[in-house]
Amino acid sequence: MGKFNFSVGRRIGLGFGILIFLTLIAFIYTLYITKTSKEKTDKVVDVYLPSVNELKNFYSQITESRNLLLNWVYSQEDDDPQKDKLKILLDIDYPNLKKRLKKQSGSFAPKEANSLSGIITSTDQLYDVYKKEIMSQLNFFSAYEDGYLILSRQNLAKEDLKDSTDKILIQLNDLITTQTENAEIETKEMVTSFNFLELLVKYLGIVLAVGGLFIAIYTVRSIVNPVAKLKGMLLLMGRGVLPKERIEGRNDEIGEMSDALVGLVDGLKRTTDFAYEVGAGNFDAVYKPLSNEDTLGQALLKMRTDLAENERVLERKVVERTEEVVRQKQEIEEKSVALQDLYKQVTDSIKYALKIQEAILPPDSLVKQLLPQSFVLYKPKDIVSGDFYWINQKNGKVLFAAIDCTGHGVPGAFMSIVGYNLLNHVVVHTDKITPGDVLDALNEGVSQTLHNTEEVAKAKDGMDLSFCSIDYENLELQFAGAYNPLIVIRNNEVIEIKADKFPIGFYVGEERPKFNNHVLKLQKNDTIYIFSDGFADQFGGPLGKKFMVGRFRQLLLEVSKQPIDLQKEVINKAFEDWRRTKEQVDDILIWGVRV
Repeated sequence: MGKFNFSVGRRIGLGFGILIFLTLIAFIYTLYITKTSKEKTDKVVDVYLPSVNELKNFYSQITESRNLLLNWVYSQEDDDPQKDKLKILLDIDYPNLKKRLKKQSGSFAPKEANSLSGIITSTDQLYDVYKKEIMSQLNFFSAYEDGYLILSRQNLAKEDLKDSTDKILIQLNDLITTQTENAEIETKEMVTSFNFLELLVKYLGIVLAVGGLFIAIYTVRSIVNPVAKLKGMLLLMGRGVLPKERIEGRNDEIGEMSDALVGLVDGLKRTTDFAYEVGAGNFDAVYKPLSNEDTLGQALLKMRTDLAENERVLERKVVERTEEVVRQKQEIEEKSVALQDLYKQVTDSIKYALKIQEAILPPDSLVKQLLPQSFVLYKPKDIVSGDFYWINQKNGKVLFAAIDCTGHGVPGAFMSIVGYNLLNHVVVHTDKITPGDVLDALNEGVSQTLHNTEEVAKAKDGMDLSFCSIDYENLELQFAGAYNPLIVIRNNEVIEIKADKFPIGFYVGEERPKFNNHVLKLQKNDTIYIFSDGFADQFGGPLGKKFMVGRFRQLLLEVSKQPIDLQKEVINKAFEDWRRTKEQVDDILIWGVRV
């Protein structure tokens, strides 16, 4: 028999075998401890703790039922909420609790399960006495007029039933204590198992660490260091650098790899020198591949031929492309000039449309004449706006409105012209004066103007608006609205009159809804606000969210304390502070009037 060769590979294999064996022991025992601990934990969490909680609820429920019963015999009111609470406890809460406890008792020890069964039976008997002897006897007001009956029921509730209740509570308390002790025992056993596991893992860890260190030192000295040198050389080659370092000769696989790498480095140096020559334009440079199977060398030779041909082709293409670029540049410059002219024409047209739209807005002098204590904050999103405001006087009343047409910019501006003309026609050329009647007539006019056929009925073109009529002599305000409400702030309180939830001009046909006309008595120093939805819908703030209606209502409440002349500036500043760098999303219109 030959001598046994305890080679490096076998040494390393034995060392790793011992490490694996010890690791397997630790794994199996850890798995066993974990499984048993999980079972104990599940028993504590799923059985003992829930049952203790339910038993404590049971205890509290019995105590509460006794207090509610005493209230029953002393309270003569039929609608006493404490009586209803006792009925719910007996008819709903207790049966549900009993059902849960019976389900949990399946996991109890026989002794505890029998104890719980006896407690439930005693409680059933106790609650049966509650219902038959007291609750059914004192179930209406006149029963409390019978002195003998009420005295006997009070004695029964205070004295006779007290012993039964105390006995049940004592049994419950004993059962709670037993279940709590069982949970503590299971927990202690689990902790003991984990302590032993901790000790085992600690010592096995020391053994694994020492053995692993020994194997690591031997492996690093004999294998890892030479392989690291080869890796360093390959990484340099991966970055395009030819290494100058050489590894000492060895009669093993690492030595063979080192010799092959040296040959590869020499071949790559020749290849690099040839690539430099070709790159410099020397297509006559001499190069010999490493062998007939040298794919890279053959590819370099073909590359030299292709580059020589491509250089001639590229020279011709450069001349052609230069001529094409010059021609395209001239065309782009010509189109740019045309686009600038077109943009100027469109912008000039929109600016002229702005003058037309500004002409329909009431002048500030008229607003101040009819509503001396007022302001209008008007901020179009674009040059022209889909929002506009309107004011007039008829029959001694001041009529004014804030209108939000569909869209903004040019489409909204066109719609505002339609709305302005129709609104003027309704007020000036008809006998309509109450806001509700005016909006009904305006609704009909817009529908006929924009929605003459069923095919366009789905376009939803129209207006949201708030329309007000103020009678200063009688201090009376009338209001009608399409989506947009009215807010009156009086004595630091917000009064909001809701608008109807349909717009002007959306409906066609004969079944068109009517707008409600609201009437409100005014008081001196009331502040009235009508507005479009642009402020509330604006994105901004630290999180980039909408301002929202609730925050806008609070802003108006705070602003109302200021003089009417300052409110416009305060609201505008609040808007800009909220918007920050965000784009304005819609037209802004807010009209404030102080009575």
